[in-house]
Amino acid sequence: MTAPIQTLPAALVQRMAAGEVIDSLAAVVRELAENALDAGANRITLVLWADQWRVQVADNGAGLTLDDLQQAALPHSTSKLTQADELWNVRSLGFRGEALHSLAQLADLEIGSRSVKSLDGWWVTYDRQGNPVDMEVAAIAPGTIVRISNLFADWQARRQSLPSLAQQLRTIQLIIYHLALCHPHVTWQVQQGDRPWFAIWGSETPQQILPQLLRDLSPTDLHHSEHTVVDDHDLQLTLGLPDRCHRYRPDWVKVAVNGRIVRLPELEQSILNAFRRTLPRERHPVCFAHLRLPPDQVDWNRHPAKAELYLKHLDDVRSQLYDAIQTALQQSRSQLQANFYSGRMGQLIRSAEAEGTYPSRQIPFPGGLVADGTEDSDAPTVQAELPSSELRAIAQLHQMYIVAEHSTGIWLIEQHIAHERVLYEHLCQQWQVVSVEPPLILSQLRPAQVEQLQRLNLELAPFGDDLWAVRTLPQALDHREDRADALVELSLGGDFDSALVATACRTAIRNGTPLSLSEMQTLLEQWQATQNPRTCPHGRPICLQLKETSLSRFFRRHWVIGKSHGI
Repeated sequence: MTAPIQTLPAALVQRMAAGEVIDSLAAVVRELAENALDAGANRITLVLWADQWRVQVADNGAGLTLDDLQQAALPHSTSKLTQADELWNVRSLGFRGEALHSLAQLADLEIGSRSVKSLDGWWVTYDRQGNPVDMEVAAIAPGTIVRISNLFADWQARRQSLPSLAQQLRTIQLIIYHLALCHPHVTWQVQQGDRPWFAIWGSETPQQILPQLLRDLSPTDLHHSEHTVVDDHDLQLTLGLPDRCHRYRPDWVKVAVNGRIVRLPELEQSILNAFRRTLPRERHPVCFAHLRLPPDQVDWNRHPAKAELYLKHLDDVRSQLYDAIQTALQQSRSQLQANFYSGRMGQLIRSAEAEGTYPSRQIPFPGGLVADGTEDSDAPTVQAELPSSELRAIAQLHQMYIVAEHSTGIWLIEQHIAHERVLYEHLCQQWQVVSVEPPLILSQLRPAQVEQLQRLNLELAPFGDDLWAVRTLPQALDHREDRADALVELSLGGDFDSALVATACRTAIRNGTPLSLSEMQTLLEQWQATQNPRTCPHGRPICLQLKETSLSRFFRRHWVIGKSHGI
């Protein structure tokens, strides 16, 4: 049951860090949409006349009584807080009670509403101080309609300082996208004047919402983790499979807290770090993390738009988020499909068909698309399941690629980067250093290089002018002839993880190394057992698959010629 609207005590108002800031059409939409969500609406309709500075938001929420309507636009009037201690226990999206009053001061404000408990609805018009000046009974469905017109009409300098209307519309679209992700059960219908603009249909989870927001993305490209509760921290994750869904920019790394997407750089960086060794090079993940935290652990009283906040136990939350993403990536590996084809292979097949006797009318390998719908020559094009059964090594090509047979077709695995993935994950689990006698002598190390080697738990000491004696080294490098060069490379790394990658790369099987069938088979089994078999730690794809169905199409095995031809 919704509490009645009432004016906040003066002592509580004085403790608020800032009031609502209505500085644009987007801010109007944000405040009215959040009010609709707080009212329990599951269908919200937004109509914009941007060039006329008009907005209308209608919802099917709990609605307002006449008493509430008379109080709604007065300063610091709200149903969401009643006393000072509730400021640190906020459970709603809005709480300051200033949005409608600010709108009344900046525009012509009308509200029509009918409470779900009432048979009568009311239309109320307000003056610039938020006082009701005209009230009349109206036939209206339960819910609320708010109309804003002539926004900033008395503040022409404000209008002129705002971004272009096109930019404001993009901001409004992003605001609705964010709210839809946080409240997936809500259906949104958005219009520009009489023309439909876009719609988002309510679903059970963000896994069904994200494909409505990003082109060329389907629910099967995503992994959704149901609520994970650790120490009162309820975390819900929706993430794109790294080899199928990624972006040129980190613009779809989103963190929400208690129903609102916020800026939390520490958690956003944790997400990027969790995907760091699973994505193709220079790509960024698609990830939406929604935290449901006890209200007393969140301080919203820091920013007028509530986009910034303070979290208690931030380090614990960051660690749990990182672990949850790692777990989700491991779970999705065995459940969902993976893509391995590159655009270059598609071009190769198309070239072969063009030169063949029976060219195809329809190209079976179309160019790949990334999640934002842009064409990408390196994007995957044909889907294939990561093998759940063992691959069988049958040959080595150019002493670089392992040719393997699988029930679905032929696989090509580059031996060096497959082994690099195996070694990298082994080093992540078990980093060991061993003594070396006699010590290795390195020269002309900068202080930063010495500090890096010491961070890797390596023992080294001065051995003369610009000379250093290294008495321990990583076990993986112990039997290599280029140990000194490898240590210099490790000293140039920026962090411990970079050192693990460099060590794995140094110690992996080199391309050009001949392998026996048993050695190839062993490597395939080790590679299949890794947590992230799709890419090497540098982001390069490891495997290319040619499915038997694609081979059949290429060789026209689907043509029915006759039994006498052996088909």
